[in-house]
Amino acid sequence: MSLSTTPSHLTILPSISPLSRRFSFTFRQNINQKTYPTTLLSSSSTKSTRFLVKSQSTTSPASSEAVKVISVPSEMKAWVYGEYGGVDVLKFDSNVAVPDVKDDQVLVKVFAAALNPVDGKRRQGKFKATDSPLPTVPGYDVAGVVVKVGSEVKEFKVGDEVYGDVNEKALEGPKQFGSLAEYTAVEEKLLALKPKNLDFAQAASLPLAIETAHEGLERTGFSSGKSIIVLNGSGGVGSLVIQLAKQVFGASRVAATASTRNLELLKSLGADLAVDYTKENFEDLPEKFDVVYDAIGQCERAVKAIKEGGSVVALTGAVTPPGFRFVVTSNGAVLKKLNPYLESGKVKPIVDPKGPFTFDQVAEAFSYIETNKATGKVVIFPIP
Repeated sequence: MSLSTTPSHLTILPSISPLSRRFSFTFRQNINQKTYPTTLLSSSSTKSTRFLVKSQSTTSPASSEAVKVISVPSEMKAWVYGEYGGVDVLKFDSNVAVPDVKDDQVLVKVFAAALNPVDGKRRQGKFKATDSPLPTVPGYDVAGVVVKVGSEVKEFKVGDEVYGDVNEKALEGPKQFGSLAEYTAVEEKLLALKPKNLDFAQAASLPLAIETAHEGLERTGFSSGKSIIVLNGSGGVGSLVIQLAKQVFGASRVAATASTRNLELLKSLGADLAVDYTKENFEDLPEKFDVVYDAIGQCERAVKAIKEGGSVVALTGAVTPPGFRFVVTSNGAVLKKLNPYLESGKVKPIVDPKGPFTFDQVAEAFSYIETNKATGKVVIFPIP
């Protein structure tokens, strides 16, 4: 939702009740009114701050004001792990401190989150040398509503619906407080306004994957008229590489691999050639490609499928020259650039049909994504 008004002042009121309660924050707009119910975690030891924001409508009489009241508790529900290991180290905690908001950050009331392979690798301690200190609230992808803004924030205001990858560098000091919680603090530069046509679950499925797809294509120098084959085209990143290559970069020909059950999905996403990896080897195809986007870890085979002077981007597994690997940098500007393609329907989010998983099914969602059998993205929704 894009608000048509701009907050003119902010008043902080004390909490009026220590009891748990159901509440909603309401945005009264020029035409329609939307109410997003959520649950306020509150106890005798939990203080909350109520933000009252008044903004004057740009088209209504001066006496008509839109009012938003958003309560932010000092503690929240979140998934946490205090040691590295398997899915069993994940614990649900109802009394996690809501993160402080720095000057360049906004506090987001999380409505949906999504899992990525990096979430599992991080929990397993695969890059603990560069990780933030334990305990950790995991989660990279987020979609939600801004409930507080830092003093240096210019682009967003309270009430904005946003989405993004909360960690600028996936492997270098990712946040201790991620998106698998009721609230998360995120730098303004990592977020964009949520596409108007997408719900929170769909939006949460996109950030890390679509930014990875986009950055990988850019790093290969991909451009209009070039050809590409995407390995694991039905996965979270691969399904978006197909669409971006075709709709944004102007590919002349897109091929992709998947199992038999996902071949029709590849075609629906824009693949000109859908290769069943259970029946044929992509490197044995008579045609070669300008780029191979390896989203599964088969670089040794991928380098056999490129034209002379072609490129191979490998997201995982061993890298065989001339293949290369990169780690995505979260960037809200990329999401903003791609929003028109999402809002027009040219690029579509793919959410695994087994989901969305509810907030109390996070451990189950981790187990599922680690089978490497997910189609599209594994989403957590709703988050209370």
